[in-house]
Amino acid sequence: MKLAILFLGPMALLLLAGCGCVLGASSGNLHTFVGCAVREFTFLAKKPGCKGLRITTDACWGRCETWEKPILEPPYIEAHHRVCTYNETKQVTVKLPNCAPGVDPFYTYPVAVRCDCGACSTATTECETI
Repeated sequence: MKLAILFLGPMALLLLAGCGCVLGASSGNLHTFVGCAVREFTFLAKKPGCKGLRITTDACWGRCETWEKPILEPPYIEAHHRVCTYNETKQVTVKLPNCAPGVDPFYTYPVAVRCDCGACSTATTECETI
């Protein structure tokens, strides 16, 4: 299973459909896991003028319950769509290697402390609907 990563400025947010616990399961259990958990994730931190740095951090991963039902009044549907998202984070700053002169070498990213099912917030996440 591939994990999706969404970028908002220097923040890297991992969001998949997903409710709150720490996941320490074997890969077989990840396919049937229902909920939202903190899980180790690796990404490439980079910015113009610096070499990339592979970072392993904690991110949110999982699936949350979602449903829709028809109703008689507009908008004619009641929807309940929740995503696995950050409930609590801490910020970590690293120094990127081999930056050009005049380029700030520091890169800050969030580390998941606690994840929960919740509404997608456009203040912190790129929220897409189909």
